[in-house]
Amino acid sequence: MTLSDGAPAPPTIENPPPPSQRKVGRIALFLLPFVGLVLFLIPLFAVMCPNAMTEDKIVIIPRGASARDIAVSLQNNGVITSPFTFRFIARVMPGTLQAGEYEFTPEQNMVDMILMLREGRAIVRRFTVAEGLTSQEIVSLLRNDPTFSGDIPAAPPEGSLLPETYHYSYGDTRAGIIERMQKDQRSLLNDMWAGRDQNLPLKTPLDALIMASIIEKETGRKPEERPRVAGVFYNRLKQGMRLQSDPTVIYAITNGQSPLNRELTHEDLAFSSPYNTYVNTGLPPKPICNPGRASIEAALHPEMNEFLYFVADGTGGHAFAKDLTQHNQNVARWLSLQKP
Repeated sequence: MTLSDGAPAPPTIENPPPPSQRKVGRIALFLLPFVGLVLFLIPLFAVMCPNAMTEDKIVIIPRGASARDIAVSLQNNGVITSPFTFRFIARVMPGTLQAGEYEFTPEQNMVDMILMLREGRAIVRRFTVAEGLTSQEIVSLLRNDPTFSGDIPAAPPEGSLLPETYHYSYGDTRAGIIERMQKDQRSLLNDMWAGRDQNLPLKTPLDALIMASIIEKETGRKPEERPRVAGVFYNRLKQGMRLQSDPTVIYAITNGQSPLNRELTHEDLAFSSPYNTYVNTGLPPKPICNPGRASIEAALHPEMNEFLYFVADGTGGHAFAKDLTQHNQNVARWLSLQKP
């Protein structure tokens, strides 16, 4: 294209950027050196201000703590020397500092520490629940552990908690752990109930849990006996015999609140309670403890045997008998072992 006097027309620019975009571009170019300087200063400050530790230190960062609060806490615990530098680096780095229990090491610089706090790499704790504890005993363990928060209004139903090792972080709630234990127990029981042996004298998963709780209490020291003990109890149920399980009497007396801490007496065996299987036929109305996976397995897959009795044998296990004569001999042997 040429002008009327023959001179070439100046080149045209199609779709020139609007003024606002040109302004943003100029601002970005202006700020670019400063951004680069900040990115350079972060590791420089981290190197120039090493931490104050000669050994590992554990610090608890409470919920809702600001960067200033955290910096002061780290200084007070001998982790850092410059709260100002910590706050500066924390401000320019993206993300949020998370609460929790953290372990800091002498090898870490401030960038390492802040990244750990940003990512929430807190200490992972373990809460282990042994098989056979009652719900009240588990609640007491949780209440006596200061690393948990909150309270448990009341003990959950007996048998509803799965004994296991649970991972948690400092400050997790006691109620949250209880909820996890109940969820795991429901899931495990439902799955195992679906694959149970047929022709068991059980009507519901709760029946299986009740049986498992008795097995758990009877076989604490020799867990390999669980399927055999289960077979004995099923044999007695099928013949209409009372289970005559000592742990059910103990639960009847204590209601699962605390150990009995003494030997059972003849009067105890006559204690009036629906849990006492010496005076009642069939299963108790509810579990007498929180059974673990192995006892639930034994309750749903018992050993097929002809035993009707068992008594302690002095080794932590039991001597089994098919008839009362043999059982009385085993009892006499056990009593002789008790004599000084």
